[in-house]
Amino acid sequence: MLDDADGTFARVPRASLDYALAGCVLMELALENRIDTDLDRLVVVDDTPLGDSLLDPTLAEIAAHEGGDARYWVQRTANRAEEVREQALVRLVERGILEQREEQFLWVFRSRRYPMIEGEAEREVKLRIMEVLFSDMIPDPRDVVIISLAHACGIFDRLLSRQEVENASARIEQVRRLDLISQAMSQVILDLELSIASYVQPHLY
Repeated sequence: MLDDADGTFARVPRASLDYALAGCVLMELALENRIDTDLDRLVVVDDTPLGDSLLDPTLAEIAAHEGGDARYWVQRTANRAEEVREQALVRLVERGILEQREEQFLWVFRSRRYPMIEGEAEREVKLRIMEVLFSDMIPDPRDVVIISLAHACGIFDRLLSRQEVENASARIEQVRRLDLISQAMSQVILDLELSIASYVQPHLY
């Protein structure tokens, strides 16, 4: 979502981004073998804290209020989305991947930008994802997560040409369906978009 040149973020509907960040937290907990999910419910399999301020609050909440399926926890975890986003940006700055700059407009409004310092990590991820999308290789679980999040936020429409998106669409769907949390996250976002469309359409006439 980040423009490497000017450090600004692509516009994504706020609610969609919140659900994507929630899905990210839950999928990361699954990769760390702390939670598991099936079609009916999401459960804690190990409530040992990871020592990670991005993940541990959600793990503790699921352990304390166990019940509900992946969709329920995507929606509930979205309440922490702003906190997750801010902490993630701080970590990228601390690791020397991004630089935070604050610019002032009209001596009143302040705008934060995050220009890229070190692009190697991003290039590596992009190359790996392109390899997954345009080959028959078996994706790594983290590749599944990244592809699911990129799809949820509409990033492929900016990363690929229109023809490439069409060519990769079936593969993206195939990979995305390998993870139940990803499916729940995408469905919540789709339902949101459909509800907005159904509200806006009558008001156009």
